[in-house]
Parts: sequence; C-alpha cells; structure tokens
Amino acid sequence: MTGAYLLPIRTAALLFPALALVMFVPTAIVLYRRHGVMTRWRMLSLYGGVYYALTAFCMTIVPLPKSSVDVCKAYPTFAQPQLTPGVAFSDIWKEAHHHVTLNALILHNSAFWQTVFNLILLLPLGVFVRIHFRRGLAAATAAGFAGSLFFELTQYSGLWGLYECPYRLFAVDDLIVNTAGAALGWAAAGPLARALPALDALDDRALAPLAAGKVSFGRRLVALLLDVTGVVLLTPVVAVIGYVVLGEETALVAPPVAFGLWFVLIPWLTGATPGKHVLLLRLVTPEGGRPGPARLTLRALVLSPLLLLTCLGGGAVLSVAASAVFVGATASAAGPSALIEIAGQVDYQEVAYSLAADPVAGLVLLLPPALCVTLIGACVRAIRRHPQGLGPHETLSGIRNHALPHKRARTRPDAPGAPLAPTTGHHTSSPTDEL
Repeated sequence: MTGAYLLPIRTAALLFPALALVMFVPTAIVLYRRHGVMTRWRMLSLYGGVYYALTAFCMTIVPLPKSSVDVCKAYPTFAQPQLTPGVAFSDIWKEAHHHVTLNALILHNSAFWQTVFNLILLLPLGVFVRIHFRRGLAAATAAGFAGSLFFELTQYSGLWGLYECPYRLFAVDDLIVNTAGAALGWAAAGPLARALPALDALDDRALAPLAAGKVSFGRRLVALLLDVTGVVLLTPVVAVIGYVVLGEETALVAPPVAFGLWFVLIPWLTGATPGKHVLLLRLVTPEGGRPGPARLTLRALVLSPLLLLTCLGGGAVLSVAASAVFVGATASAAGPSALIEIAGQVDYQEVAYSLAADPVAGLVLLLPPALCVTLIGACVRAIRRHPQGLGPHETLSGIRNHALPHKRARTRPDAPGAPLAPTTGHHTSSPTDEL
C-alpha cells in the first residue's frame, strides 16, 4: 500500500525541476508586473503550491497502465461513474465485516484509510488558499470542489482520451471528501495565517529600498533574458528577409542587424527594449529623458560581449543539466540497475589513459565553458557590488533603468512604487538601479 503512494511522489519529484524551470520566466513576469518585486517568500509559497498540485495530480493518475494493457477489459467496472453518495462508508463497514472494533474499522481497514487519504489529498489546498491568497472558506471550498472535479474527470476520461476507457473510478464520494478536506485545511490554517505576515506586506518591505524608480537586479536580468530570446528569434526572420530582398550574402549580417534593431532602434523609438516593456521598465538618461541613438549604440556594443558569453556559458550548463536529467530519468524509470548499466558502459580506463596522454586536450575542452561561467560570475558580482547596482554598459553609456508603477501600486496609492505626485522644476536625482 505504501508503494502505491511513493511512486506518484517520486514521479512528481522527477517532473518538478523541469516544470519549475519552464515556469520561472513567466512567473517572474507576472510577479514583477503585479507586485514590482519577486521575494523569496512569495516564490517559496508559489513553488510549494505548484509542487503540491503536481504531486496531488500524480496521486490521481499514477501508476499509468502499460500500453500493452487493454484498459477496457482490465477495468470494466470503472466504465460507469459511481454517483451514489455514501458508498465509501458502506465499503468501510463491509471491509470491517460488520465488526465494531478498532482493528476492523480503522487499523486494518483499507477502505477507511483510502477515505482518509482522499480527505488529506486536498487539505493542503485549503491551507494554500488561506495563506497565499488570503481568501475565505467559500473560496477554499470552491477551489477544493474544482480541483477534485478536475481529478475525477481526468480519471473518468481515461486521462483525457489517452486511454480508451477509464482505469480509475469516478466516485462522487471522492468529490465530497476531497472538497471537505480543502475546507478542513482552510480551518486548520487559521493560527498559521494569523502568525505569518501577509505576502503583500513582505513585498512592501522588499520594495522600500527600491523607491524612486530604482530597479532590482533580478528584474533587469529577466528583462535581459527576454531580450536575448527575442534577438535569437528575430535573427532568422532578418536572415530570410535579407536573403529574399538582397541575396544570400546578407545572411552573415543578420545577427548584428537583429541585435541593432532590438537594442538600438526599438528603444530609441519606444523608450525601452521589448523585454523591458514586458517588465514595466524604461531606459532613461541621467536627466530622465529618452536616450538617443549614440548612447543606445554604445550600450549595445558594451553589452554584446556579455550576451555572447551568457549564450555560450548557458549552453554549456544546459547541456550538462540535460544529460543529468536524462540519466536521472532513465534510472528512475528502469530502476538502479539502469544507472549501473549506463555507468558500466563508460570505459574509464580508456578515458584516464587519454587524459594522461594528452592532458592539454582535456583542458581545452573544459576551458571555454569554464571561462564563460567564470567571466559571467565576475560580471554579476561586479554589478551586485556596485553602489547603485550598475553594469559596465550602464556606467559607460549613462543609460539607466526606471521602473514604471506595477499593478498593485496603481490600485493602492499607498503601496511602495506608487506614482508620485507631479513636481515642478528639474530632477534633483536620477533614477538608478538598486539591488
């Protein structure tokens, strides 16, 4: 019985790192646009909720039937949903063989423990609704009902059509017990909710040092990731247009043209790169005006080597991470013997002889990614140690980032980062970046 619950937990633990990586940038965009800051506590709460939701979902679908199994013949009793309330309690009574004893009704009653686990399944959801969203009992109950209904429909539809017939039973008792578990979780979270500060209060505390339009390093980094992705996607478009209009010899100049369009022309016309527009940032001069082409060109030229190193170092790190994930997934799917088999296929003696014979070759292979990662780390440390958190491309070009009011600041005038009252005269301080 324990193994039936450990397998979904291991599956969720394996899938979560990839899901967290995919979610990071979209999550950062939403948090910066809505709250103006991405605190570790909000991220911990959010990712904890996502991990719990993934685990709960795996609990309802894992283990999956093998492709060789005819689920329609293997699970014929699951074809029709169980819509009669109270069947779970009658199953407990039958499992006890009508004996009113502690062992019969509870300790050795699998039907009882299945009902208890169904109650616990969505209990953390009620806690999450109260702690993270600060919503009431009605919202927690509605969330529990919606989540349970989604799980039950997933089971009844054969994992949304992946299987011809359901391999788990749609039971209305599960729907009732799951919903009750979410409501119970909301009630049990009362003391914790009163003891913990609201996430909005923690956001305001983190925003206090970032007043007067200052921008955190993380916010600029996410904007830069979006801009790098945009340039990568724009480059083949520019290459195709250049090939059609001017000929194939223009393909080599497509990358610098795309880089110039993204980091010089668009900011000159609109006040910011597309990535900074998404993060509610704009580029300004020390006087607060829009930078001209000369400043933007200098900023782009200084920034281009760092972006190249980032792409090279990031590619090396992603390659190693992908290899590790592949090996881990293979070992998890086939058991420890698969990892031993993979390790046994490597001829370590031959690798040792090759490195001993030509150690320079090994250093040459490892040097480029190591150099990229080292230089990027040094640049990041220099930016974070700068009194105003500025990078070389900002200090040399004189261009700064200015944060526009986020959504909560626009709806709550008293929140940090809210629009300031208009003033007359010249600016006495420049909008600068701050950690």
